Amino acid sequence: MVKEACGGSGRFVLCMLNSRGDQQKNEHIFPIGTLCRIVDFDLLEDGLLGIKVEGEYCVRVSEVTTEPDGLRVGVCDPIEDWNAEVEEGDIEPLRDKLQIIYDKYPEIARLYPELKFSEPLWVIYRWLELLPVDAANKQAFLNEHNCKKVLDYINELVR
Repeated sequence: MVKEACGGSGRFVLCMLNSRGDQQKNEHIFPIGTLCRIVDFDLLEDGLLGIKVEGEYCVRVSEVTTEPDGLRVGVCDPIEDWNAEVEEGDIEPLRDKLQIIYDKYPEIARLYPELKFSEPLWVIYRWLELLPVDAANKQAFLNEHNCKKVLDYINELVR
């Protein structure tokens, strides 16, 4: 996959796995993934390749097939971001607590080239990454047309 990505655009799609899906039919791959760009790579001490990627945007993956070498390929269509009409009172507590976490655990903050606490969607996506929300629920949230349900859910958990 890395060879294919580096030989082309340097991009690939990363999807969550569905433990209930049939692997032979490629149903073990959830349909919403993230288009990622390889930004750096290095040979690690254990001889494995370490890859640093940056997520660009969400895509819906369909028509997944498996090539003879095991590489899975599919048709990917961009998904528009959620409608981001977020009340300041709904996002402010999440923003403040996320900043506290990043201050306490700078190794998490270093995962991002830029911390965008002023952008509500960025804050919501970071909480979805941090919280122990199973992949099926994350997929349901990502399938929504706006961020209202996920915002309410995260606010309940964080409070």
